[in-house]
Amino acid sequence: MTGRFGIGARFVALAVVWGASFLFIKVGLQGLSPAQVALARVGFGALALAVVLAVRRRPLPRDPALWGHLAVVSVLLCTAPFLLFSWAEQYIPSGLASIFNATTPLLTMVFAAAALPAERLTAPRVAGLLLGFAGVLTLVGVWQGVDLSHELTAQLACLGATTCYGAAFVYLRRFVSPKGADPVVVAFGQVGFATVLLLVLAPVVASQPMHLSAAVVVSMLALGVLGTGIAYVWNTRVVAAWGAAHASSVTYLTPVVGVALGVLVLNEPVHWNEPVGALLVVLGILASHGKLARRAVRVSDENVGPPANR
Repeated sequence: MTGRFGIGARFVALAVVWGASFLFIKVGLQGLSPAQVALARVGFGALALAVVLAVRRRPLPRDPALWGHLAVVSVLLCTAPFLLFSWAEQYIPSGLASIFNATTPLLTMVFAAAALPAERLTAPRVAGLLLGFAGVLTLVGVWQGVDLSHELTAQLACLGATTCYGAAFVYLRRFVSPKGADPVVVAFGQVGFATVLLLVLAPVVASQPMHLSAAVVVSMLALGVLGTGIAYVWNTRVVAAWGAAHASSVTYLTPVVGVALGVLVLNEPVHWNEPVGALLVVLGILASHGKLARRAVRVSDENVGPPANR
């Protein structure tokens, strides 16, 4: 019982921390530029993961090829998407950004179909992609016409970030996972590389004056240490206990947390098309994994029986 509760608590903590990450970004932007928010995020995350590695006494890998792959992953999984989400939240609510983040599984499927022979597109996956795409169009509000404002470009930036995530997950599976490296070591490698890269770019992209407050500092600490560091360790344990499929359902909860916090803490507005679009995206993910079809079959089987049972 204790073990189950511990894993369940970590799962809930993951949903809360990753959902709150968009709130932390929004608060951080009150005193920092988007690049400074991204740098604080990876910097504090790398420090947290370094402490975990030191406590566990995990050695760093010596394979140069692995480090090269981690450098690529650091750009796709950390540097680019963190910059894009931070820039986007200057112009859109944090809750809306968290909803766009839920498109990651669908975009991962697109890259997997192109790069992994075992992940070819099937009828359920195509149906799920079409349903998810309809959700994205609903989120953007295409019936309002094309308005090349910062709001639209910010939404496209969020989709650019989740596209990077999708490419990164497929790259990880193809080039990093076969190496058998410790997941925490992999996380430290990619976040550490991202920190070095952003530090090198800082004189160009992160030289703006900072206006630090208690809220900004606490938000950056939470975003980095929890959302980018410790949360990865929690996720590793949840995957080990429940399996990847059940653990990935945290994707369905993070937008709920993100939208709720945006409304409660920042008084952000929520338009009707945002929850509707999010629902379509989630249904698309479920359909792509065949879960909607299996549920329909189960319901049909339950309804078949002796007349007395109906």
